[in-house]
Amino acid sequence: MKSWRKNISIYLTGIVIFVFFNGSHTAKTVSLKEQIGQMLMVGFRGMELSPDNHIVADITELNVGGVILFDYDMPGKRYGRNIKSPQQLKKLNVDLQNLTDTKLLIAIDQEGGRVNRLRTVYGFPPTVSAKFQGKIDANDTTMKYAAHTAATLAYLGFNLNFAPCVDVDVNPLCPVIGKLERSFSANPDVVSKHAEIWLMEQAKQGVTGCIKHFPGHGSARADTHIGMADVTGTWTAAELEPYRRLIRTGNVQAIMTAHVFNAKLDARYPATMSEAVITGLLRRQLGFEGVVITDDLAMGALVDHYSLEEILVHAVLAGADVLCLSNNGETYDPHIARKASDILFKAVQNGRIPLQRINESYARIMKLKQNIPL
Repeated sequence: MKSWRKNISIYLTGIVIFVFFNGSHTAKTVSLKEQIGQMLMVGFRGMELSPDNHIVADITELNVGGVILFDYDMPGKRYGRNIKSPQQLKKLNVDLQNLTDTKLLIAIDQEGGRVNRLRTVYGFPPTVSAKFQGKIDANDTTMKYAAHTAATLAYLGFNLNFAPCVDVDVNPLCPVIGKLERSFSANPDVVSKHAEIWLMEQAKQGVTGCIKHFPGHGSARADTHIGMADVTGTWTAAELEPYRRLIRTGNVQAIMTAHVFNAKLDARYPATMSEAVITGLLRRQLGFEGVVITDDLAMGALVDHYSLEEILVHAVLAGADVLCLSNNGETYDPHIARKASDILFKAVQNGRIPLQRINESYARIMKLKQNIPL
């Protein structure tokens, strides 16, 4: 017992020896670079895998732990990025998963309604918005739609869905929440109830739900995809209620951060880069012990104000575990995973990021993956 404890985290010539135990209590050593790779979720182009696609090297050489798929390519302003048909998509996900012996997180934003990557034009079933479900406010109705979505995702090989959205509909004119009908309700009780149904139905199918956007995007007047959204004067603590209640149920394994700026919570950084918000509020006050995933780090709210290094380092220091590099913002960079890996590795080497922070995130990610069936 004493021998493995001494080896839990040893820093030796740029290598971390991190000993963890899986279900059979077998030890495994993982390098610092490999741990950092698991913290990266990367987007890519292609509806099938070719050997020269950068995502292959990202996964096999950098140990990238997750991918995110889209139907629309923002940099190219065209459809046809990763999704064409159910058969094509299922094969793509199987091929991605087969690239690694370590379970790969394969993620999608499939809320339904306006945020819908699996469109009927591709042969997928129709969906409805969260607002539609909240207005009906019937458990069996929401259960039906949630179960149908979960079964579709599981069949296709997705194991992580960035849904449900638990933003409270404070501002119905919010360009990225209210106007898109992504919120169940202006009532936190209704939001919590329907979000819990979604989490449970997805879990039944082996799909992990990720609630979003912490600490609340529903009162914003601006779109963080385009620029900074300051919610200092509109945000209230009521927007935390769905998180508080859902965390208490024990059914929340992943939470996505928002890039909103709220001087009431942090006078310097937006939520994704804020230790006060992620570590202080979410972890210490609300007691969340699961995986924290950033919203897309390519959004204007961040890239218009900070360098890639600043964004990555501050997000990790704040307490984020998975860094979403969608490659679906204004530009597409096939080298984004390697750049991010190098930045974080150097930040640990020079002492800017404590080694323990990487160890903590890696442990949370591995725990999440152990709970996801293949």
